[in-house]
Amino acid sequence: MEYGLLGLLILIADIYAIYQTLTSGASTLAKIVWTLAILILPVLGFIAWLVAGPRGGRHAHI
Repeated sequence: MEYGLLGLLILIADIYAIYQTLTSGASTLAKIVWTLAILILPVLGFIAWLVAGPRGGRHAHI
């Protein structure tokens, strides 16, 4: 039970990242690569997605 809550949070974060990736405007190949990265490396894939993943059509204006 020690990792239960942490595992659940990681699962929720990964599902969110995969959903955002699949609904983004990225190419099909990019969607496949990001989804596989998140599934194969749940924590590192999510962190990489946060930093460099495709966005859902929203652009940050600085």
